[in-house]
Amino acid sequence: MRPVLQRGLVVAVATVGLLVPGMALTATGAAAATPRAAVAAQALPAYETWLADVTAVTDRAAAFLDGRLPDAGARPAIVLDIDNTALQSKYRPYLATPSVLALARQAQADGAAVFFVTARPEIIEPATALNLQAVGYRWTDIYTRPTFNFDDNQTLKTKARIDIERRGYTIVANIGNSATDLGGGHAERTYKLPDYDGQLD
Repeated sequence: MRPVLQRGLVVAVATVGLLVPGMALTATGAAAATPRAAVAAQALPAYETWLADVTAVTDRAAAFLDGRLPDAGARPAIVLDIDNTALQSKYRPYLATPSVLALARQAQADGAAVFFVTARPEIIEPATALNLQAVGYRWTDIYTRPTFNFDDNQTLKTKARIDIERRGYTIVANIGNSATDLGGGHAERTYKLPDYDGQLD
């Protein structure tokens, strides 16, 4: 499907914290104090550190694509996760991740299609498409979670990649920040961005 702009559409995504800093849930669900050391250990790295860590991975992907593309004998494609991959969802919501956007543009310039595969529900696909287009992405299709689909994320995303292959594409690179973005095969290479022990889910 092609991205469709809807006039007046507003992207509104909010993250709500249910516990105050320094609190955690016990096994029974009650709030309990978390030791200061544990809170410190859970702190996300600085924004600049995250950008550098992401760029270290996308540089490897870019080097691979330099040698892999263009490929006149196939219909190459790359697959991108969205949250904390294509978009800076945790650090700067709605903005593109610079080195991932550069990688997508590099792939397209060398003849590869770009697909987004995300666990975001299909009900917010129009808003997601508007956001991605506004920050500079162009793509062939977006795969979101269909209503009433209860597959775990890895199964959902593996099925999406299988469908992309059935459409005649060869997925040369799959990029995401979670193991569930990358597991299940159906890509020549996988590139895992940092998630800092699951803090960027």
